[in-house]
Amino acid sequence: MRAVDVIMKKRSGDPLNDEEIRFIIEGYVKGEIPDYQISALLMAIFFRGMTPEETAKLTEVMLDSGDRMDLSGISGPFVDKHSTGGVGDKISLPLAPMVAACGIKVPMMSGRALGHTGGTLDKLESIPGYFTSLELAAFRKGLIEDGFAMTGQTARVVPADKKLYALRDVTGTVESIPLITASILSKKVAEGAEGLVFDVKCGSGAFMKTFDDAKALAKSLVATGTAMGKRVVAVLTDMSQPLGYKVGNFLEIEETIDCLEGKGPEDVMELTYRLGAWMLMLGGAAKDIDEGRARCAEAIDSGAALDLFYRNIVRQGGSIGEMLARRGAWRSEFSREIRAEGEGFIESIDALKIGLAGVYLGVGRNRTEDSVSPTAGFIFEKKRGAHVKKGELIAVAYGKDVESLDPALLLASGAISISDTAPGSSPLILEEITAQ
Repeated sequence: MRAVDVIMKKRSGDPLNDEEIRFIIEGYVKGEIPDYQISALLMAIFFRGMTPEETAKLTEVMLDSGDRMDLSGISGPFVDKHSTGGVGDKISLPLAPMVAACGIKVPMMSGRALGHTGGTLDKLESIPGYFTSLELAAFRKGLIEDGFAMTGQTARVVPADKKLYALRDVTGTVESIPLITASILSKKVAEGAEGLVFDVKCGSGAFMKTFDDAKALAKSLVATGTAMGKRVVAVLTDMSQPLGYKVGNFLEIEETIDCLEGKGPEDVMELTYRLGAWMLMLGGAAKDIDEGRARCAEAIDSGAALDLFYRNIVRQGGSIGEMLARRGAWRSEFSREIRAEGEGFIESIDALKIGLAGVYLGVGRNRTEDSVSPTAGFIFEKKRGAHVKKGELIAVAYGKDVESLDPALLLASGAISISDTAPGSSPLILEEITAQ
């Protein structure tokens, strides 16, 4: 078999068989097939697409390129959630202990901030002492004793994805739905989840800007995951403005605690409960959404979810005392206020511009090797729909240094639109896609 024959077959729009997909991916990982031929294949896939069966096989082969989490001997069910990325998106942090408190095991492998989107690992590591690079034994112990554990992807997990993504990034093929699907699913299946809930973001601050593109990705994730024998649902959610009132690393830890105490922002609580309800349904712990939501609310109201969150912090080396001592007080010394330039209603707060401003401040990174600041970010006093008077405080920006404030404030100020009339209501949850 020759790589050029596989490229030409896909260029013609014909589906690749299992043997051809395995040949091309294994050959690339071993260094036997060069970048230029894989680049040609990626472009052919970009234009010609892949069937759900092809995408499922691509995902399986990528999985086989590295290690999988061995969860044998641990009683399940195992259900996880994945977000396609957003601004102020701290949902994983209250969600995992809440769902674990309902009897579902949550093996959560998370990532870091890149570009304008935040990273769960960066937020967790803003907790003094918290450790996210868990060995398998520690990961398993956390699942057994607490019902969830939080770790990062190791170099041994899906190395094919790392190589392919680097090439996609420089060949203009990042947006390919089959390639995105295989990239996401290969990592989530590697962690051992039997059920998966995907939070597919849509809007200015999302990877998928339009509803149609987000829905196409959601349908692909569900179809491919189902073809691989997983129980899958995708929830399309709005990411046109930041989630919650705080954007940052430690700032979002603070808002996570608020949620686990039952007093988090309305949008964050709504999405946490909805995704949690689906996770319980996929794990067989609830017969429908209403029962799942009620069980999730009970886990919050009883304090069980907060207790598990604290237990996880201790287990992974963090200090609850130091974290709580810094709550509400740990802020960068470099700050600037954003005030309303006129009277009216806040029509929109562009999530993409806020996310990009956050990169300047030190919340996120442009390259994987960049460092982040735990104390940088935004605290919003007002959100979309609020009435403001001229000069009224809308938000405070905190930067890693004084030089970061000017470019960040230029972007952030331009993200806020004020109009004479109140904007109409806009749903957070746009649609839900199931295998049926």
